[in-house]
Amino acid sequence: MASSPLNQKRVKHHHDPGHCHELTFSCYQQLPLLTNDRWRAMLSDSIQRACIGQHWALSAFVLMPEHAHLLVYPLTPEAQVSHLLRAVKRPFSYRIKQLLLQSKSPLLEKLTIRQRPGVTSFRFWQEGPGYDRNLMHEKSVQAAINYLHMNPVRRGLCERVTDWVWSSASWYAAEGQLENELLPKLTALPADFFVGAADHTPH
Repeated sequence: MASSPLNQKRVKHHHDPGHCHELTFSCYQQLPLLTNDRWRAMLSDSIQRACIGQHWALSAFVLMPEHAHLLVYPLTPEAQVSHLLRAVKRPFSYRIKQLLLQSKSPLLEKLTIRQRPGVTSFRFWQEGPGYDRNLMHEKSVQAAINYLHMNPVRRGLCERVTDWVWSSASWYAAEGQLENELLPKLTALPADFFVGAADHTPH
């Protein structure tokens, strides 16, 4: 896999200027709910819409059967991880619920949680903010991207990182020249990104 695109693509975190964010969020009870291409394409669309609406750029990602990893950076100082995740998960969860209702799928009952007598809620995603890690240095970003891309290989889902359609591995291998309309758009980090990150490193 080519490594040169990394120098162009980078990521940030929360409202801390100069930080990339490695985000992980899981399906309810770690169930393998992301196993069909239609749902994975829908999640990809939700990720792209959320990034645009919440002013984030996506630098790497992988969709696994029971969770998703994103590497993102904010485009404005006001961008917040919590708002981004909400914008990804809520619309997607609503769309899945509608599909399950239309098909009268037994999965609907499995994902409908009784909170208290007379009150239920549909839950596609595990509660909580998930995993969120700040990345400020080029080595840590490179390691995070490699880790994301290797997930399907480690799980035995494919032999090479570029064999897994639902990740940014092929885009990196093609040095950013490959676009797949089913996947969210990836954005190159500014050339001076890590210079800016270093300026905000706590002393």
